[in-house]
Amino acid sequence: METHTLSEHHVLNPATEEILATVPASSESDVDAAVRRAVTAQESWAGVAPGDRARLLHRCAAAIDGHLEELARLEVAEAGHPIGNARWEAGNARDLFAYAAGGVERLTGLQIPVAGGVNITMHEPLGVVAVIAPWNFPLPIACWGAAPALAAGNAVLLKPAETTPLTALRLAELCLEAGLPEGLFQVLPGAGPVAGAALVGHPGVAKVVFTGSTAVGKQIMAACADRVKPVTLELGGKSPNIVFADADLDQAAAAAPASFLDNTGQDCCARSRILVQRGVYDRFLELLEPAVKSWRVGDPGDPDTQMGPLISAAQRERVRSYVPDDAPVVVRGDAPGGKGFWYPATVLAPASPDVPAAVEEIFGPVAVVLPFEDEADAVRLANATAYGLSGSLWTRDVGRALRVSRAVAAGNLSVNSHSSVRYWTPFGGYKQSGLGRELGPDALVAFTETKNVFISTGD
Repeated sequence: METHTLSEHHVLNPATEEILATVPASSESDVDAAVRRAVTAQESWAGVAPGDRARLLHRCAAAIDGHLEELARLEVAEAGHPIGNARWEAGNARDLFAYAAGGVERLTGLQIPVAGGVNITMHEPLGVVAVIAPWNFPLPIACWGAAPALAAGNAVLLKPAETTPLTALRLAELCLEAGLPEGLFQVLPGAGPVAGAALVGHPGVAKVVFTGSTAVGKQIMAACADRVKPVTLELGGKSPNIVFADADLDQAAAAAPASFLDNTGQDCCARSRILVQRGVYDRFLELLEPAVKSWRVGDPGDPDTQMGPLISAAQRERVRSYVPDDAPVVVRGDAPGGKGFWYPATVLAPASPDVPAAVEEIFGPVAVVLPFEDEADAVRLANATAYGLSGSLWTRDVGRALRVSRAVAAGNLSVNSHSSVRYWTPFGGYKQSGLGRELGPDALVAFTETKNVFISTGD
């Protein structure tokens, strides 16, 4: 990628605070030049036969597959993810490209019965799509937008988070080596208020896909409104983990730590509100304590590590602010001392459902355990938030599982599980957790315009 930069940005290893790399930060003029290249590349790409487009995307998937360990190690270094998690993330990037490639030839329209002729619909690419990716899952979420957008015939400009650009830059190199045309998939590292804002406001960008905070998502939505530019927004969450008295408590307690400690809690789907029916509340806490303390925290490069550091010093201070000195801490795990942005697993109980830790997104390894009385009370507490992204419920009663799933206002729910994301099923939120859906069988359609054509037969 050609660059004419105004500044540079240091990428730090969050486990050691060492400088990993110095990356040029894209300016407004860099963005403008990239958009112009992308427009030219997309015009040709849209004319590539579906089978050939799919074949090239399968080659991208194969290129990623051939460099899984390299990509995983980059994710460990720049994001502090445990190596086991990072290997899964690299594999997920590969799978996303393969899944999107399989959808190219299935992007079909409809033939709708009408009087006096034939009516057909077709899906046409939007043009240039901007994907603004976050730092918490930098490689997979970049591919959530990039892979289906490319498969649908668009060009993609990817702006990674300032703290985690390295996997994105390497991904684009691998796709270019695999045969994607020059200019079709470009990475523009840089600051959000500069490179991100320039992408959002550029008239040559047809759609913006953003994953990040609700506050920034609102700003992007407002900026796109002036041009009626479509957006997909995957924003914050404050997801509940609802445990009913009839649940398998041992299983629910053993699974709970992963729901808010995975990725050090830096997950918009984190179940940081654990709602437990009052009759089993004390017993659940007894079971939860050893499960939390057994989590292995340390060197992200060690295969036995389950939790690494937070992404930055600023994020660590944010997490600390939710656990003041008088907070009702009932469980606290261990964390390494010395260099690195470490924070221990922390459980608060009993706590008021109105304290900040119970209502705001923490994005760290902290959970609040709250009691509820009955099914209606559980639903009330679960929905007492501005967010509606994900959640879990634990019960042996199938009828209850279905009733509560219908009643909780969230886009992704799991019963007797904390699994929220699969690349072959839709993902997205209610309320202030976002707009639109990503992943799943309709992912490509979200990057197209539907055109309706009526052909008169002269009847």
